[in-house]
Amino acid sequence: MNKWGKYEFTTEEQANDKIDSLSVSYTAIVKLGNIVLQDKTETEDVVLSDKYHLDVLWQDAEDHPYGWKSYAVTNINDNGIHSFLGMDYQTNKF
Repeated sequence: MNKWGKYEFTTEEQANDKIDSLSVSYTAIVKLGNIVLQDKTETEDVVLSDKYHLDVLWQDAEDHPYGWKSYAVTNINDNGIHSFLGMDYQTNKF
């Protein structure tokens, strides 16, 4: 069964290094980058996260791969800003 993980890294380079070192199977990786935390208003500019975000759909995984759990985002109550083909994150997360 595929499981979905949402992750945040200090930099894009750190995220790419983690991807490059993977030794487990995944279905898809979506690089979300520095996501919007607050939309632009009449008086304030857009606020972007200072973290680099990824969504990963893992193949046949029971838990986050070794070294990934510490980067997992766990405080999401919906699907976040991205979903995989209409999948529900809350149903398919680790």
